[in-house]
Amino acid sequence: MLEGKAVIGETDMLQAMQRCALDLASKALDDYDVTEATDIARFIKQEFDRTYGPAWQCIVGTDFGSFVTHRFGCFIYFCIGSLAIVLFRGSAGAEAPDANQFVTSLESVKA
Repeated sequence: MLEGKAVIGETDMLQAMQRCALDLASKALDDYDVTEATDIARFIKQEFDRTYGPAWQCIVGTDFGSFVTHRFGCFIYFCIGSLAIVLFRGSAGAEAPDANQFVTSLESVKA
Protein backbone atom coordinates (compact mmCIF):
# COMPACT_ATOMS: atom_id res chain seq x y z
CA MET A 1 0.00 0.00 0.00
CA LEU A 2 1.06 3.59 -0.49
CA GLU A 3 2.67 5.33 2.43
CA GLY A 4 0.27 7.38 4.51
CA LYS A 5 -3.27 6.96 5.63
CA ALA A 6 -6.49 7.49 3.77
CA VAL A 7 -7.98 10.94 4.19
CA ILE A 8 -11.74 11.10 3.71
CA GLY A 9 -12.84 14.29 1.97
CA GLU A 10 -16.61 13.79 1.68
CA THR A 11 -18.91 10.93 2.55
CA ASP A 12 -22.44 10.09 3.55
CA MET A 13 -21.79 6.35 4.00
CA LEU A 14 -22.22 4.43 7.20
CA GLN A 15 -18.98 3.74 9.04
CA ALA A 16 -18.98 0.05 8.08
CA MET A 17 -19.23 0.86 4.36
CA GLN A 18 -16.51 3.51 4.70
CA ARG A 19 -14.21 0.96 6.34
CA CYS A 20 -14.97 -1.52 3.54
CA ALA A 21 -14.11 1.09 0.88
CA LEU A 22 -10.82 1.96 2.58
CA ASP A 23 -9.92 -1.71 3.09
CA LEU A 24 -10.65 -2.52 -0.57
CA ALA A 25 -8.58 0.44 -1.74
CA SER A 26 -5.71 -0.74 0.43
CA LYS A 27 -5.99 -4.27 -0.98
CA ALA A 28 -6.17 -2.92 -4.55
CA LEU A 29 -3.00 -0.90 -3.95
CA ASP A 30 -1.29 -4.06 -2.69
CA ASP A 31 -2.35 -5.95 -5.83
CA TYR A 32 -1.91 -3.22 -8.48
CA ASP A 33 0.62 -0.52 -9.23
CA VAL A 34 -0.57 3.02 -8.45
CA THR A 35 -0.40 3.79 -12.20
CA GLU A 36 -3.05 1.14 -12.91
CA ALA A 37 -5.99 3.39 -12.00
CA THR A 38 -8.50 1.53 -14.17
CA ASP A 39 -7.65 -1.81 -12.58
CA ILE A 40 -7.91 -0.31 -9.09
CA ALA A 41 -11.29 1.24 -9.92
CA ARG A 42 -12.57 -2.01 -11.46
CA PHE A 43 -11.53 -4.03 -8.41
CA ILE A 44 -13.22 -1.67 -5.91
CA LYS A 45 -16.39 -1.37 -8.04
CA GLN A 46 -16.75 -5.13 -8.53
CA GLU A 47 -16.28 -5.85 -4.83
CA PHE A 48 -18.88 -3.22 -3.86
CA ASP A 49 -21.29 -4.62 -6.49
CA ARG A 50 -20.80 -8.09 -4.99
CA THR A 51 -21.20 -6.94 -1.38
CA TYR A 52 -23.81 -4.17 -1.61
CA GLY A 53 -25.64 -4.89 -4.88
CA PRO A 54 -25.22 -3.49 -8.41
CA ALA A 55 -24.89 0.05 -9.76
CA TRP A 56 -21.66 1.13 -8.02
CA GLN A 57 -19.22 3.37 -9.89
CA CYS A 58 -15.60 4.10 -9.02
CA ILE A 59 -13.27 6.83 -10.26
CA VAL A 60 -9.56 6.67 -9.45
CA GLY A 61 -6.87 9.15 -10.41
CA THR A 62 -4.74 12.13 -9.52
CA ASP A 63 -6.32 14.92 -11.58
CA PHE A 64 -10.03 14.85 -12.41
CA GLY A 65 -13.32 16.60 -11.79
CA SER A 66 -16.71 15.02 -11.33
CA PHE A 67 -20.36 15.83 -10.89
CA VAL A 68 -22.44 12.78 -9.98
CA THR A 69 -25.93 11.90 -8.85
CA HIS A 70 -25.96 9.16 -6.26
CA ARG A 71 -28.18 7.41 -3.79
CA PHE A 72 -28.22 8.80 -0.28
CA GLY A 73 -25.76 6.95 1.93
CA CYS A 74 -23.76 5.68 -1.03
CA PHE A 75 -20.95 8.19 -1.65
CA ILE A 76 -17.36 8.49 -0.50
CA TYR A 77 -14.44 10.55 -1.74
CA PHE A 78 -11.03 9.90 -0.20
CA CYS A 79 -7.33 10.14 -0.93
CA ILE A 80 -4.47 7.79 -0.24
CA GLY A 81 -1.23 9.57 -0.89
CA SER A 82 -1.59 11.33 -4.24
CA LEU A 83 -4.36 9.00 -5.44
CA ALA A 84 -7.98 10.21 -5.19
CA ILE A 85 -10.89 7.76 -5.18
CA VAL A 86 -14.59 8.48 -5.68
CA LEU A 87 -16.97 5.59 -5.03
CA PHE A 88 -20.73 5.98 -5.37
CA ARG A 89 -23.88 4.08 -6.16
CA GLY A 90 -25.70 5.66 -9.07
CA SER A 91 -29.40 6.03 -9.39
CA ALA A 92 -31.04 3.39 -11.57
CA GLY A 93 -32.60 4.56 -14.81
CA ALA A 94 -34.31 7.89 -15.41
CA GLU A 95 -36.23 8.00 -12.17
CA ALA A 96 -37.01 11.42 -10.72
CA PRO A 97 -34.75 12.59 -7.88
CA ASP A 98 -36.20 12.11 -4.44
CA ALA A 99 -35.12 12.42 -0.82
CA ASN A 100 -32.87 9.38 -1.26
CA GLN A 101 -30.67 11.03 -3.89
CA PHE A 102 -28.46 14.07 -4.08
CA VAL A 103 -25.69 15.47 -6.21
CA THR A 104 -22.06 15.84 -5.27
CA SER A 105 -19.58 17.93 -7.22
CA LEU A 106 -15.84 17.60 -6.92
CA GLU A 107 -14.16 20.40 -8.79
CA SER A 108 -10.82 19.56 -10.37
CA VAL A 109 -9.54 17.11 -7.80
CA LYS A 110 -5.77 17.34 -7.42
CA ALA A 111 -4.62 15.05 -4.68
